[in-house]
Amino acid sequence: MLSKILLSIAISFWLLIFYYSLLTVCGLMFRVKKEDTAKVSLGEYPSVDIFVPAHNEDKVLFETLDAMANLTYPGQLKIYVLNDNSTDQTGEIADYFARVYKNIFHIKVPPGFPKGKARVLNYALSISEGDMVVVFDADNQPQPDAVFKLVSKTLENEKYAGAVGYVRTINMYKNFLTRMIGIEFLAFQLLMQCGRWQIFKLGSLTGTNMLVKRKILEELGGWDPYALAEDAELTMRITARGLLLPVVPDSVTWEQEPETFKIWLRQRTRWMLGNLYIVSKLIKDKDLRKNANIINAVQLISVYHLFVAMVLISDIWFVLGILGYISTNYKVPLLIIWFESWWVYVVQLMASIVIDREVNIGNIIVSMLMYFTYAQLWIILLIRAHLTNFKNRLQKRDSGSFIVWDKTVRF
Repeated sequence: MLSKILLSIAISFWLLIFYYSLLTVCGLMFRVKKEDTAKVSLGEYPSVDIFVPAHNEDKVLFETLDAMANLTYPGQLKIYVLNDNSTDQTGEIADYFARVYKNIFHIKVPPGFPKGKARVLNYALSISEGDMVVVFDADNQPQPDAVFKLVSKTLENEKYAGAVGYVRTINMYKNFLTRMIGIEFLAFQLLMQCGRWQIFKLGSLTGTNMLVKRKILEELGGWDPYALAEDAELTMRITARGLLLPVVPDSVTWEQEPETFKIWLRQRTRWMLGNLYIVSKLIKDKDLRKNANIINAVQLISVYHLFVAMVLISDIWFVLGILGYISTNYKVPLLIIWFESWWVYVVQLMASIVIDREVNIGNIIVSMLMYFTYAQLWIILLIRAHLTNFKNRLQKRDSGSFIVWDKTVRF
């Protein structure tokens, strides 16, 4: 009986490993293709509104707006700094740039409920009128052509509801944690973004460096103000309509990532709670499960639960195998499962740093160690998120009671 259970688990592992390997290969194929991201040439380009939600962002906002001011776009471009009741110097920085640049506007968002990024974005949608809406987080420094490439890709096909750019880590070499996060981001985008687009023609909004047509946003009623992962939730509703979100690796923005474990854990817990909210919506709303959203749902589950399960079970097998507590009738050593998990994980990370030209001795060593360090942190993350979710349900708190500006601390 035990042998059959272990064999079933092993087969599940191999299927998951095969899927991630397939994503890696297809992601590499997509990245090495030489696509012309400016195929569309128009006499008049659509107007673009950039939304920059900001709540106490004075540590990073100057550099962000300086990068925004250097964006190159042949059409009308307006940048809205959405100051949501900041108590630091955010307003003063926004005022300075609004005085110097005629296309930068400091918008003081009125208080409201529920608090958070989604409500701020909906307010910006109500006071602006551009044909295209682009969102950047307040710590982002996009490359000058980032918006132009998003717009150009969106205009290639009427079924494109928008486009998704690439996110790089600006403080990647600050410490060991930020280096691991930076490599993780490269791998996530290579696999989950480029790989899925190559295979399934599925893209996923990343919350920053993303474009959505205003018409689509208005038809969908904007962002869900109760969603902690408002980008992933919006992706679901767009996909349910049979629309596409192409991935544009050449549209690059640089953002700051957590520099301490405590801040990383808080950020990722928020992300996981947001994904649990989306999964519950998928279960309740049959219309949301239309088209390719089943694949999106599998991704939400696999990124957190299946991946963590693979790490945890491989850890257990490794320890029990070393101690000699597990024996089966099958001749395939159980330690092979552990080795395969580690090896495939390392190959994915290595492929990511190679394709994004981040190959150096430090990154190679970190990539080989991340399965024993960074991947293990996700076990703590999963437990913490589910305990928090259980506590909220036990206290009968609705989603709106804990939608706040629980944003990542800046450095």
